[in-house]
This record gives sequence, structure tokens and C-alpha cells, in this order.
Amino acid sequence: MSFLDKLNQRYATKAMNGEVVPQEKIDNILEAIRLAPTSSGLQPFEVFVITDKEIKSKIKEIAWNQPQVSDCSHLLVFAAWDNYTEDRINHMFDLTNEIRGFKNEGWENYRQQLLGSYPQKDAEINFEHAARQTYIAFMAAIAQAAFENVDSTPMEGFDPNALDEILDLRKKGLRSTLLLPIGYKDADKDWLANLVKVRKPMTELVTFI
Repeated sequence: MSFLDKLNQRYATKAMNGEVVPQEKIDNILEAIRLAPTSSGLQPFEVFVITDKEIKSKIKEIAWNQPQVSDCSHLLVFAAWDNYTEDRINHMFDLTNEIRGFKNEGWENYRQQLLGSYPQKDAEINFEHAARQTYIAFMAAIAQAAFENVDSTPMEGFDPNALDEILDLRKKGLRSTLLLPIGYKDADKDWLANLVKVRKPMTELVTFI
């Protein structure tokens, strides 16, 4: 089965059966997140993997009581940096130099360019930029889950302030942006399981110039 076949089969699962996803598959999904592109390679977010039933239950209450939150195997919480700071920017540039084993003048000039830009901006503007990066990694996770034959449910439907409090994210300099329950569908309870996927035809979606 091709990658596109798997994407065509995947859908936002509405009911999960609680079966545990093998750790190897979870690790591959997390690696896909880690490898996802981000603006300037800063990776301005963290991911929290929730398996604790009590915590999942608390999150379900502030996520419109969507059952996937508590019935999934693993609940991924994406949390973006609340701001771009000099320390955060420098850490990623220093890490690059360490891993590559050398300093590049052009790369160091780019470091100074970012240091002269991001930290001077309003924190809310920086958070919104960082939050958009989580969506890129979010799609990488969804795609990898499909590749692993694992079901998932992309979610924006939750109270981010309440979730930040549950996970104590603000003290970590983070704010929640997205939820991704991962598990296996309960087809008998999932009204969407056997419906045909609906997407715009290519003629309405793509313009060749």
C-alpha cells in the first residue's frame, strides 16, 4: 500500500477502543515530529505524551468531553514557546554548531539577524508564530500514524488556558496549541469509520500558473 493510499484511508477517528499502541510505533510518530521542518529550524515547541488515565480524564473535561481523549492509547499535547528569547534562539544555533562540528559565518550572521528581530517583538506575536510551527509537526505526526496503521484524531477543540493549568505549561514557558489522541478505532461506535472521504476535486484546489 502506498503512502497516498494510507492518507486516503486515514480520518479523524471519532471512537477509540483503548488498545495500547506498541511503543515502537509511538517512537516513530515522535521521531516524525522531531524531524518536521520549522521556521529557521528553531523547533519552538514541546510535545507531552499523556498515558496517565487521571490526567487524560481531566483533559477530556476541558475538551468538550470528546471520548477519544480518554479512550486513546497515547494523547499527544503540542505546546508552543510563549515567546522567542535570546536563550532559546542561541540554544538552537549552539546545538547546530555542536552537532555539525564547525561554525559558519553565514549561519552566525543569521543568528544575529534573528536575535535582532524576534526578542524585540511582542510576546503574543512571537507565540502565534511559534504556534503555527506546531501545525507542521502535527501533520507529520498524523501522516506517520497513518503510515504505522495507527488511528488519530486532530483536535483544536479544547480550552487551552485550562490545559495549560493542568500540565503547568505556563511555568515552563509554553502554551498548548493542539491535541492528538493516538490509538485504534472502535468501528462499531465510530459513525465516521465507514464513510467515504470527501475532499475538493483537484480542479477546485490547485491552480497551475
